[in-house]
Amino acid sequence: MKATQTIPVTEEEIERKRRYQEFEDMDDYPEVGAAFDIYADDTTQTNLDNTHWQVESDDELIKDEVIELFDRLNLETFIWDITRNTVKYGDCFLELVVDIEDIKKGIQKIKILDPNYIYRIENEYGYLTDFLQEIPLKADWTVFGKNSARMEQKAVIPLDKNQIVHFRMFSSDPTYYPYGKSIAAAARAVYKSLKMMEDAMLIYRLSRAPERRIFYIDTGNLPSSKAEHYIEQQKVRFKKEKYYNRNTGEIDARFNPMSQDEDFFVAVNGKGSGTKIDTLKGAENLGEVDDVKYFRDKLLATLKIPKDYIVEKDQSPERKANLSQLDVKFARVILRVQQSIQIGLETIAKRHLLIKGFPPLSVSKLKIRLPEPSDMSAKRQLDIDEQKARVVQAVKMLNIFPMDYIYKTYYQFNEDEIEEIKNKDRKSTRLNSSHANISYAVFCLK
Repeated sequence: MKATQTIPVTEEEIERKRRYQEFEDMDDYPEVGAAFDIYADDTTQTNLDNTHWQVESDDELIKDEVIELFDRLNLETFIWDITRNTVKYGDCFLELVVDIEDIKKGIQKIKILDPNYIYRIENEYGYLTDFLQEIPLKADWTVFGKNSARMEQKAVIPLDKNQIVHFRMFSSDPTYYPYGKSIAAAARAVYKSLKMMEDAMLIYRLSRAPERRIFYIDTGNLPSSKAEHYIEQQKVRFKKEKYYNRNTGEIDARFNPMSQDEDFFVAVNGKGSGTKIDTLKGAENLGEVDDVKYFRDKLLATLKIPKDYIVEKDQSPERKANLSQLDVKFARVILRVQQSIQIGLETIAKRHLLIKGFPPLSVSKLKIRLPEPSDMSAKRQLDIDEQKARVVQAVKMLNIFPMDYIYKTYYQFNEDEIEEIKNKDRKSTRLNSSHANISYAVFCLK
């Protein structure tokens, strides 16, 4: 059991927890929560063979070991949550659990940790030294959670740096170093403005939407003091209804909900005016929400989500394809997210292989590839290859340039690659010639 120690909490760590709390609030907002889901969905697609990743290594034993590890850890289930937390907070801390009795078995289990209670510690040179996991003090169980950031001291447990895998959205912004920068980091101010605008709109609708009535009460020639008393009597008459109370046997009055509290009672003592009731219409501009739409569009723009993909309209894009297939710019954002996730997956696999005793040189060459979010780049490459082949064919027909020049200019081959292609052409020519001679000999024998 590792010893517990107490450390002072810096203002940067308090601000980080404050950011995390804001991201939690933003996640409850439908558009932002949907954006996080879209990022996680498009990042964790499957290949054509229904696999979530591709393991690349020259050693087949390493590939089989990594595939078996990911299957045993049920990583296909965790990868979506890992990606969503990384996009949402900018960080996701994953604990690697091994069997203390037999460490050579490698990683046996993984556990996603709450980023609010994990600290990344680096030395003066920027190298990771260890992680710290926060625990509440014995006298401070009541402050565990949102209010714990107000504590001046934190009780923590040191964790080995190889025990934790830190998924993070890399950023050169010093405000977020050494942690990651959330996709929603730039949307914090816009989100607050949008919420205030929606609250103001709701308050306006609740206060201005209902119709109100104006009661013109004919007070005749009554003096002002008696006229006010007479109006109060009329209020009781209009605003309350009488009913028989079976418990007391008396006639009581209760509030009539059909009458609004904001009705107006006006004394009228002009001749021939009489008592009458008019209706004051409610607000008629309740359908004007352009100001709210303005901030909503800005919010989606900072999240890099096309608004037509989230806000349903008659001309919304086809939903059969994912967003990265429909929008090339968004596909590039997903590629950056995938790079961060791939680094974390490679870290898990490499640590397991090193524990199992695989050669470090072979382990260092291991690569984990997630499926491309869009086939736009593949289609573009095919178009380029097709056009290039047409140009090369036209150039060859001119018989002006040698083949070496064509290989270097249009395919960027070096001397060794050109020589290898020529050798293959010679072998293919000799083989075809031999087949032709054999066929001719057989024909002559017939």
